[in-house]
Amino acid sequence: MKTTVTKTLLVCAMSAAVAGFAASAQAADTASKEKCYGVAKAGQNDCKGASNACAGHTKKDGEGFLAVPKGLCDKLAGGSTKAPKS
Repeated sequence: MKTTVTKTLLVCAMSAAVAGFAASAQAADTASKEKCYGVAKAGQNDCKGASNACAGHTKKDGEGFLAVPKGLCDKLAGGSTKAPKS
C-alpha cells in the first residue's frame, strides 16, 4: 500500500512539473509574437475577424489576424499591427 501511495505522489509531482514547463514555454512563445492584421487568407486566421470570433472561420482574405514573429508584420504587404476599425 505504501509503495502505491509513493508512486501516485511521484506521478502527481512529475505531472505538475511538466505542466509548469509547458505553460512557461507557451508564455515565452506568445511574448515573441505579435498580431498581424490584413494578411490572413480566408479560413486561415488565428482568431477574431469582422464576421466571427473563432480561429479559422473568416470568410474573406484579410479578415482577422495571424500571430507572427515580432517585426515580420511590418514587412508583409497589407500587414498592420493595428486592428482595423469596425
